[in-house]
Amino acid sequence: ISTSGVKKTKTGFSTDSSVLEKLSNEHLLPAQILEYRALHKLKSTYVDALPLSVSTKTKRLHTRFNQTGTATGRLSSSEPNLQNIPIQSEDGRRVRAAFVASPGHVLISADYSQIELRLLAHLSADQNMCKAFHADQDIHSMTARELLNIPKDSEVSSEQRRIGKTINFGVVYGMGGFRLARDLGIPVSEGTRYVDEYFKKFSGVRTYFNHLEELADTQGYVATMFGRRRYLTSVNITERDPGFLKRVAINDPIQGSAADLIKMAMINLDRIIEEQKLPLRLLLQIHDELVLECPDNFSNEAMKLVKSTMENVCKLTVPLKVDIGLGKNWLET
Repeated sequence: ISTSGVKKTKTGFSTDSSVLEKLSNEHLLPAQILEYRALHKLKSTYVDALPLSVSTKTKRLHTRFNQTGTATGRLSSSEPNLQNIPIQSEDGRRVRAAFVASPGHVLISADYSQIELRLLAHLSADQNMCKAFHADQDIHSMTARELLNIPKDSEVSSEQRRIGKTINFGVVYGMGGFRLARDLGIPVSEGTRYVDEYFKKFSGVRTYFNHLEELADTQGYVATMFGRRRYLTSVNITERDPGFLKRVAINDPIQGSAADLIKMAMINLDRIIEEQKLPLRLLLQIHDELVLECPDNFSNEAMKLVKSTMENVCKLTVPLKVDIGLGKNWLET
């Protein structure tokens, strides 16, 4: 294999995942090393470690939720961390199948759909974005169609939709043309063009981001839609990443508002469960997802209650949408 362009370390050539992925196109061995690393991490981090954390009293896993562990206000999980149970790979999903409901019970998973993009539409009041969500359009396909000039009578392929999704979420996190080009494997000029075209299509988003940057400069903080502040004077900025402060100013009101919303939904659900003495138990929060448990014969009522409570936790200019499912284990949900 040619070592041309391969990163070097103090002791020799780099073997990190990005290098091995690149070399996998030329030889089978780097791909096998990557697969081994992935399986070893699954085994050591989850398969071997999680059973050791099961309580001898309750026979359940109990995590610790940290209220102030993140700058954006999201809950974090530790001892063990149950917010990073894998879902991307087939082998990783098998770990989720090990999380099972009690006998006679089911698990319910309720996940806010595209919550950050919906909040961006609400906060920016961008007409095109709001119109898409009111029409229940697939926002990723719509973005791909606009930026890739896909005719209206042609279908958006899964790969084209992936590009649209990468651009949508990249913009939310303040991604520029260089980073977008790297993530999509395209020339920087093309990545920059996509970003420019995006802001032409969603001009309200550009205006809103400019407003956030001005606030960051003039008052030294930004805030969620509920007024919770993120002071930017405490943010560590390195010379290697001068754009970090700008990305924080853009993303924090969106991600922070999403964190506020799901906490409010949890409080409302807990109150309803307590007041009505319902056989429903809130088990886990994973960013925009709630996992609950209830008896088999109460599952239909529980799903309606959870979906309604989460979707009506706050009135936005665009509808909140919750994807919900149930199963005997977490994977089935």
